[in-house]
Amino acid sequence: MPYRKFFRSALLPCILGILAILVVACSGGTGSSSNTNTTPAPDSKQIFRYPIGPSDFGSLDPALAVQNTDISAIQMMFTGLVALSSDGKVTDQLASNHTISSDGLTYTFTLRPNLTFSDGTPLTANDVAYSINRALLPSTKSPAASFLSPIKDFTKIISGQLPTLIDDSLIVKDDHTISIILAQPTAYFLQSLAALPTAYTVNKKVVEKYGAKWTEHLGEGGGTGPFKASSYSHNKGLTLIPNTNYYGPKPRLQRVELQQSGSTDTTYKSYQAGQLDYATIPLADLANARKRPDYKHTPTLGLNYVLMNYLAKPFNNIKIRQAFALAINKDILAQNVMYGSVLPTNHLIPQGVPGYNQALAGPAGVTSTKGDLQKAKQLFQEGLQEENYQNAAALPSITLSYLASSNDTKNLVTVLAQQWQTAFGVNMQVSSMEASALVQAQLGTTGKSGPLQIWTISYGNYADPQAWLSTWFAKGAPFNNANYGQNTSGNATQQQAIQSELALADVNQNQQERLQQYSSAEQHLVDDVAAIPLYQVEAHVLINPKLQNYFLNPLVTIAPNDWGNIYMSL
Repeated sequence: MPYRKFFRSALLPCILGILAILVVACSGGTGSSSNTNTTPAPDSKQIFRYPIGPSDFGSLDPALAVQNTDISAIQMMFTGLVALSSDGKVTDQLASNHTISSDGLTYTFTLRPNLTFSDGTPLTANDVAYSINRALLPSTKSPAASFLSPIKDFTKIISGQLPTLIDDSLIVKDDHTISIILAQPTAYFLQSLAALPTAYTVNKKVVEKYGAKWTEHLGEGGGTGPFKASSYSHNKGLTLIPNTNYYGPKPRLQRVELQQSGSTDTTYKSYQAGQLDYATIPLADLANARKRPDYKHTPTLGLNYVLMNYLAKPFNNIKIRQAFALAINKDILAQNVMYGSVLPTNHLIPQGVPGYNQALAGPAGVTSTKGDLQKAKQLFQEGLQEENYQNAAALPSITLSYLASSNDTKNLVTVLAQQWQTAFGVNMQVSSMEASALVQAQLGTTGKSGPLQIWTISYGNYADPQAWLSTWFAKGAPFNNANYGQNTSGNATQQQAIQSELALADVNQNQQERLQQYSSAEQHLVDDVAAIPLYQVEAHVLINPKLQNYFLNPLVTIAPNDWGNIYMSL
């Protein structure tokens, strides 16, 4: 099940070229289980019960999904032209092979023979073109459409100036061949195509039959993945069974129950009671859980950070933003609040991603993850003067929003708020939100002073700096909801210059040069406090020892074909 993607709630996606330091599966080795009996259980016992948290899925439409739980389920039921393997490499999926033209503009995919949807109806290159085009139509309102922005005439279709990209930049040559034409060479295009479900192939027949509610009828043949929907309750969860028409290795599990499971603490108790086969560990229980034979952990390409809306006062002022960043003692958060389960960081590009800058400094040149309280207070006072506030009491009320997922998250934001209140005397309020509400609020903050002022988020993606910088801070980027560059702050012009630097790096075909460009941009982004990185995430989970070949990796995800190896033992 994926870690990343937007909220982890995340979004949110995936990894390419993971460095060796991160390629570990779990504590003590690469296996998923300490169970010495690997004899497969009978089919009636091949059931995997996986928790999805307290809420229903936000959307099971590949074009609309941004939440972690949504993408987890979607990646089991749908596939695209390419995918990321468990070691982070781009692999052909619906495609049997692909070629890239010498000018880097045309990607041609040859489909596997005899592809079908889960109901047995044929799947052709026309279905692939339809699905990608659908994701880009204004009427679809895909929040992740920008991940496909390298495609030629993306801006024209997303704005409604062009009715379709089919026969324009999506060229169906025959039933088994499709070419995608880019506007300019883009080094990360395949990674982006593989990492997110936005371009996954959906069944036009089912979509058009049921319209906006088509995902209520996935059992009628909507997908192409190793599993298909058996039943779906908005109050209980989703049950999956093997897709007998899957083109890859058939799943050995006969049922996967994606269950609504409550908070992290409730889910953990359910696992201990034998009601689930997987659980994230509440941090207060981590020390004891580490001693269990079913405990597994791995570093991940995931960051937790704070975003501050440039259009919301007082965060339009760079010195106040820097003050808020430097007032945080990240070491205290990591050790005392997060029980040593995470790695404090000042980076926007995590360790394990090419271009990671070991020499990067925090805001105002502060290198320590402990912050600098004296410098923070100085910057805060200077910022107040620049904005003509007499004192902290004159500031607007500040609300820190966060995902209502666990007591651990609540403890984190409580300590954050306390650190700021103690440092500056500001009036901090905290507000918990459900995942779908926070997603919509974040997307709705783009170009506006609200609804969000300051909020926390966890995020992960593929191992290219573009996914960590351009995706969040470039002009028009899908998640530039804090409005970096497009604001009225004193250095907005300089921010726009950094956005231009990101745009150049995104299309630079010289890998060494583009990594240097991203490294330079990252330092500027950190100085501008485009976000406040708090820590790099590690996954700490319990896995039923009977679950064989379920390996943790830095993606904390399962590649489609790997489900053919996973089973329950006696």
